[in-house]
Amino acid sequence: MRPRVSTRISAISESATLAVDARAKAMKADGRPVIGFGAGEPDFPTPDYIVEAAVEAARDPRFHKYTPAGGLPELKLAIADKTLRDSGYRVEPTQVLVTNGGKQAVYEAFATLLDPGDEVLVVAPYWTTYPEAIKLAGGVQVDVVTDETTGYLVTVDQLEAARTERTKVLLFVSPSNPTGAVHTREQTEEIGRWAAEHGLWVVTDEIYEHLVYGGAEFTSIATAVPELADRVVVLNGVAKTYAMTGWRVGWLIGPPDVVRAATNLQSHATSNVANVSQMAALAAVRGDLSAVERMREAFDRRRRTMVRMLNEIPGVVCPEPKGAFYAYPSVKELLGKELRGRRPASSAELAELILEEAEVAVVPGEAFGTPGYFRLSYALGDDDLVEGVSRMAKLLSEAH
Repeated sequence: MRPRVSTRISAISESATLAVDARAKAMKADGRPVIGFGAGEPDFPTPDYIVEAAVEAARDPRFHKYTPAGGLPELKLAIADKTLRDSGYRVEPTQVLVTNGGKQAVYEAFATLLDPGDEVLVVAPYWTTYPEAIKLAGGVQVDVVTDETTGYLVTVDQLEAARTERTKVLLFVSPSNPTGAVHTREQTEEIGRWAAEHGLWVVTDEIYEHLVYGGAEFTSIATAVPELADRVVVLNGVAKTYAMTGWRVGWLIGPPDVVRAATNLQSHATSNVANVSQMAALAAVRGDLSAVERMREAFDRRRRTMVRMLNEIPGVVCPEPKGAFYAYPSVKELLGKELRGRRPASSAELAELILEEAEVAVVPGEAFGTPGYFRLSYALGDDDLVEGVSRMAKLLSEAH
């Protein structure tokens, strides 16, 4: 009997981060005081001026109809201007495709670039959506694993060791989800020059460009290595910078032929992004960065608190994240120890025990390609953050 669901779609894994968040919310709905560190979502509302732009757009009959599949012309121009302002990378509006959130940009980038069997170098730990998008495009993911001893930074030597004649794309993400790692300008330039030397494409996800802390500096690989211009695809969106996760507006920037092809794909998949959301995004990218600066200050404070508290837990090792809003501690020393009558052998089992016993939701490292770790988002209120990590610390201190 033939399967009801295609093999291709059956192979897709559920988003682990959204699954953890959904379970935490379900437990809260049942009256349990769960604190969730799962979802990568700012705990701030979208700024008022952006909301007002959406309200105004909803009243305009122009936006009640189809608009170009690749995005409103005024938004594409504003994204090009914003890209030059924020990263120094000069592009034309014809090089911009407006997508339904960053995830669609990820999917369309790989669908456009990859043929079956093409290899993609992916630095692990990695965001959960990348493997599924690569797999759907027929690509082959090649993991380049980093760990806490180097702050999760990848080197050219590691990348070169993983490169084969089938390698077509390097996925470069800095600041990183899930680790918060940020490569220096020098490291970024070295990696970009290596990719250019070997004729590789670079897909770079810059969604966390404005969320860097301390002495860290965001560097766009597209700007740092101009010779990549004809082989670089930049992914970005308004979700994290402007607290607009639910508005679903992202974009893809690349060479004109790649953008035309991706736009053709989108024209059949979804047509245009919702016009009201596009006009909200227009207000966001045309505005100043004062809203994100206020969020960044709060995230920085929470980052330092979380890292300090995690490192005080015996058996937990947490490098200081330099960007995004996640901590990625190692819990390998705790695995196999007895805790509440059980001996969790994996970070997934340990995360399950913490959810049941401490009512704290974290995402295990299995979801990001590196078992033995947790990802915790610090994009939640200060009091909940302290309470949640304190509950974890109390429980984990019992391990022996």
